[in-house]
Amino acid sequence: MTLPQQIITIALCALGTMTTRFLPFLLFSSRKPTPEYIQYLGKALPAAIFGMLVVYCLRNVSILSGSHGLPELAAILVVTGLHLWKRQMLWSIAGGTVFYMLLVQFIF
Repeated sequence: MTLPQQIITIALCALGTMTTRFLPFLLFSSRKPTPEYIQYLGKALPAAIFGMLVVYCLRNVSILSGSHGLPELAAILVVTGLHLWKRQMLWSIAGGTVFYMLLVQFIF
């Protein structure tokens, strides 16, 4: 890409990021109560996204070949254990990812 194309790309990415960050504050003022459906989405979407992440991560695991899904199962157990222990989603995801990568690189 040329320099002007790079500048335009960076500016559009910054504009898109700023728009998605500022738009909720413009649409939903602090003077009015947040609509019920937005509150529902705020409660339902995190679990739905996490479920989609699990399905996406396990979609190509074959229990009939290779490591038989053992690293994936071990990582799931680590994620579950970390989440039950710390109750922090970021710690759970990061810990499971690091554990899985270590298993794949050094054991399987």
